[in-house]
Amino acid sequence: MSKTYEAVLAEVQQRKAKLAHYCAELFAPNRACTLEVGCGHGHFLAAYAQAHPDELCVGIDRVTKRIEKGRLKKTKHQIDNVHFIKADLNEFLDALPASVVLDKIFMLFPDPWPKKRHHKNRMLQHSFLDKIAQRGTPACRFYFRTDHRDYFEWSLTHIEQHPQWELDKTASWPFEKDSFFQNLMDEWQSLIAKKC
Repeated sequence: MSKTYEAVLAEVQQRKAKLAHYCAELFAPNRACTLEVGCGHGHFLAAYAQAHPDELCVGIDRVTKRIEKGRLKKTKHQIDNVHFIKADLNEFLDALPASVVLDKIFMLFPDPWPKKRHHKNRMLQHSFLDKIAQRGTPACRFYFRTDHRDYFEWSLTHIEQHPQWELDKTASWPFEKDSFFQNLMDEWQSLIAKKC
């Protein structure tokens, strides 16, 4: 038996309220953070947080087992400045306290949804760029990496067409740490965007 629209909406609202409460407890007011969207098992972000102990780092993913593995890395290596949260991207951005701003956003090897009819499912959309621009510090940077050529071109186009973002062709990738998925790939492409 399928759920009614009202039941699904009530579940979403309940999830958002719980996430907002958790975020309010987790984040200090007026704190900038580094966000990894679709953090997977936390390989990259755990290593990044260890190398940048003064930054508050947050990784989100929708898959419970991935978040659990990220949390195990946090505990095993005693990394106090990183948190892994099971959350939908849009729900997380809506739940984040207004006083918390984003300084760096990483999106590494997201699902490319290669079929054209599925492009609406790609995380990098105009609405996503709107939200992170609103939440970003003036110096905010967005770091994107993919092994899928069409998704890379899609991303370039979306950033070039967005009034609040521009490609930063002179910037360097701030930190390298191979992830499980990255080690499976022969090549990939990266871009860096900054608020304008």
